Amino acid sequence: MTRPAAVANTVHVSGRIEGYETNVGPKIGGRVDFIAVREGDLVSRGQLIVKISDDDVAAQLRGAQARILKAHEQAEQSAYQVDVIKSQIDEANLRLTQTREDTSAQVQQAAANVAQARAKLSESRASLVQAKAELELAKLRKQRYQLLAQQGAISADENDRVRTTCDTAEAVVTARGQSVQAAQEQLAMANAQLKQARSTRLNPDIRNAQVVALKKQLIQAQYQLKSAQHEIASATADRDQIQANMAYLTIKSPIDGVVTARAVEPGAVVVPGQTLLSVINLNTVYLRGYVPEGQIGKVRVGQSSRVYLDSAPDQALASKVIQIDPEGSFTPENIYFKDDRVKQVFGIKIAINQPDGFAKPGMPADADILVSTTR
Repeated sequence: MTRPAAVANTVHVSGRIEGYETNVGPKIGGRVDFIAVREGDLVSRGQLIVKISDDDVAAQLRGAQARILKAHEQAEQSAYQVDVIKSQIDEANLRLTQTREDTSAQVQQAAANVAQARAKLSESRASLVQAKAELELAKLRKQRYQLLAQQGAISADENDRVRTTCDTAEAVVTARGQSVQAAQEQLAMANAQLKQARSTRLNPDIRNAQVVALKKQLIQAQYQLKSAQHEIASATADRDQIQANMAYLTIKSPIDGVVTARAVEPGAVVVPGQTLLSVINLNTVYLRGYVPEGQIGKVRVGQSSRVYLDSAPDQALASKVIQIDPEGSFTPENIYFKDDRVKQVFGIKIAINQPDGFAKPGMPADADILVSTTR
C-alpha cells in the first residue's frame, strides 16, 4: 500500500526520522560494574541503567567518617580542658583576693604589734628612769641615816628600814632594766614580723601571675576547640561530598526513551563526562528532510504538515515545520545520482505532534507541507 498522492499547495519532502539524543555519562570516573540495557531497549525516566564500582569511594567514605570521629573526640577533650582551666582561673582569682586581704591584715597586725612594743619599751624606759631616781634618793637617805645612827640621833630600827629601802630600790632598778631589755627584744621581734608581713605583699603578684598563665592556657584550649570544630565541619563536608559521589555511581535514565547507542561494556574504566549510553525521547522525534532551493521560499516555520511512514503510508501524522537551515547546501552524500547531488537544497525539521511510538529514529518517511495555510 502506498501513501495518498500529494495534493495541491503542498511541498513534498522525503527524509528520515531523527530525535534529540541525550548522552548519558558518569559525573565521576571508575570501573563499570554492569550496564542494564542495550541498543533498542526502551527505558523509563529514573530507571537504573549503569552501575559504577564504589570500592574506592567507599574507602574514602570510611576515611572521612574516621576523621569526623577523631575530630569529635578532640573537640570533647578540648571542651573539657576549657572547663577545667576556667575552674582553675576562678579558684586562682579567689586565692588572689584572699591573699590580698590576708597580706593587708598581716601587715596591719604587725605594724600594730610594733607600735605596741615601742610603747612598752618607752614605758619600761620611763619606769627605769623613775626607779633610778628613787634609788639615788634612797642612797642619800641611807648615808644621812648612817651618820645620824652613829651620832645616836635615830634608833637602829629606823636605820635598818632606810637601808632596806635602798636595797629594795636597787632591786627595782635591776628589774626595770631587765624589763627595758625585754621590751627592746619584743620590739625587735615585732619589727621582724612587720618586715616579713610586708614581704608577703609579693604573694598577690605571684597569684596574679598564676592567673595570667591560666588565662593563656585557656586561650590555647579554646583555639584547639575551635580547630577541632573546624575539622568536624571540614570532615563532614568531605563525607557529604563522598556520599554524593556514591549516588553518582548509580546512573539512571534522565528521560523516557529508547537506547540508540551503547559505547562501553562492563569492566571498562570510564572518566567523568564520558558517554556511556545515548537515549532518544520517542515523543520528541522529527523528520529531517531537504527542500530544493526553488521551493524553499514557500516554506515557513510553523506551517502544518503531514508525515507518512513507510510502515504506515496511509496514516498521516500531524506535524509542523520547526526549523529551516539558514544556509543552503548541496544534496547529502547518500544520493548516488550525480545530477541530484549537485542540486542546492535547504535542510528542515518537521516535528511530529504525537509520535505515539510509531515514529522511531532511523525510519524513512515522507511529508507534505501545507504551504497554503500561510498565504
